[in-house]
Amino acid sequence: MPPTLTPLGWSMLITLAALWGGSFFWAEVALEQIPPLTIVLFRVILAVPALAIYIHWKKLRIPRLPRIWLAYMGMGALNNAIPFSLIVWGQTYITGGTASVLNATTAAFGAVVAGLLLADERLTAGKLLGAALGVLGVAIVMGPESVRNFDLNNLAQLAILGGAFSYALASVWGKIFLRDIAPEMNAFGMVLCASFWMLGIAFYHDGVPSLNYSAPVWRALLGLSLFSTAAAYLLYFAILRRAGAANLMLVTLLIPPFATILDWIYLGDNPEWSASAGFIVIALGLAVTDGRLFRRT
Repeated sequence: MPPTLTPLGWSMLITLAALWGGSFFWAEVALEQIPPLTIVLFRVILAVPALAIYIHWKKLRIPRLPRIWLAYMGMGALNNAIPFSLIVWGQTYITGGTASVLNATTAAFGAVVAGLLLADERLTAGKLLGAALGVLGVAIVMGPESVRNFDLNNLAQLAILGGAFSYALASVWGKIFLRDIAPEMNAFGMVLCASFWMLGIAFYHDGVPSLNYSAPVWRALLGLSLFSTAAAYLLYFAILRRAGAANLMLVTLLIPPFATILDWIYLGDNPEWSASAGFIVIALGLAVTDGRLFRRT
């Protein structure tokens, strides 16, 4: 019998959505004073000590095999360094609410990528139809003018989609190379290796951070690292154990409302009708990909 979401499971899922939805808001605040790549550097490097304390408390042994750390390097790139950088850069041109809607395509990308690359996850007609609906939702968000007048806003939207696709690749990478390791250890190794990636990339592109930021920006950086990264990944793996991957996928539907509401309340960004309409179509695509709603009805 497949795992179900209990009231506790739902509360954990909603909390995770709030943590990840908050990442779009906190990134917008930090962008007022810090370039995108440096924000990503702070996000991962400040999360490392928090995860290290948790690993020590759980008495988990740090892997010694080079192949595992090579896998962590790949996971840190695909699940942190690349998508975080693309999404935060995209937010320099579009709102966090719109970015979170485009990021909701991660589940559709994940279903198709897994179906193509993993033998035990078949690419079904439902998954293909769900992916097609996801593409239609993206087209609605971007709007018909994106074809006629391509500009940096459209490039930013494509960057968000690139981040979602990178997340999908990361899920396959983790399943192939890291399936037999404690998930909390995977979170620590992944974020640590992402920090190494971003140290070189951010220092080369942005230079050494000045650290002379305002209090709101520092609060945003701490929110990104401690809550939207360290705490979120620990909660992510707890939900995965309790409710399974299919139920965990529902978090992608809960993130955009949190991101949009925070943008509206604190930054005055009104939701765009195209983003709302596109989100409905993307949500329908996720429902088709998942299939459970239609099996029950």
